[in-house]
Amino acid sequence: MSDSITVTICGDGGCGKSSLTLRIVRGAWTHDYDPTIEDSYSVTRTVDGRAFSLAITDTAGQEEYRSMFSASNVHSDAFLLVYSITSRQSLDMLDMWSRMVLEECENRAEDGRVWPGVMVVGNKCDLGREREVSASEGLEWARSRGFGFMETSARECVNVEETFSALVRRVVEARRAHSTGQPRPLPPTSPSYLRSPNPDSASYMTEKTAASPRIGTSTSTNRFPQQQQKQKGGFFRSLRCW
Repeated sequence: MSDSITVTICGDGGCGKSSLTLRIVRGAWTHDYDPTIEDSYSVTRTVDGRAFSLAITDTAGQEEYRSMFSASNVHSDAFLLVYSITSRQSLDMLDMWSRMVLEECENRAEDGRVWPGVMVVGNKCDLGREREVSASEGLEWARSRGFGFMETSARECVNVEETFSALVRRVVEARRAHSTGQPRPLPPTSPSYLRSPNPDSASYMTEKTAASPRIGTSTSTNRFPQQQQKQKGGFFRSLRCW
């Protein structure tokens, strides 16, 4: 029997939220941009030997649809805050989403509820020549708010599985902390984080490819065929994940 985790994906329109969602759910990527109002998906993943049923909500990024962000989304177990590394504006827009999430964190702390797992995702890292937000800036933005950080490419399937695995681990740690009476979870610990005492520190970095098992979930058995890609050169050799 799998554990259930609800995930809400937030971010500005056009930053690649739907592409990330479809990559994890269907193992596919689409370049067609169709503004999302709100879509929901279900997928099962195995992380560290445990099966998890993920209920994923892909929210609207366009301003005219943001009022549709429902109360049920706010109460999710986990949040992915997505921006595009090619758009500084998309990172600036995360301020609104992060304030909403942090307010919910405070409400849960006051009510004695489980703290949510939160990851910040810098998407479109395959477009390095168009980069407007450095990896270090994205990392610092996330760390200053107590969130995890990862750069991804939905198009090239880089760090997509790893991001969701890291998010699951944060939820697991939050639930464990809550069960032991801790007000908020400590940073997650697992074999994949052993390269640094703090998984969110800038020293936590390694070469990343779509098929690399060294970060995220080395035990996941739910990879799609499209994700079994050989090591790539160029920027793929220098991608950093924290």
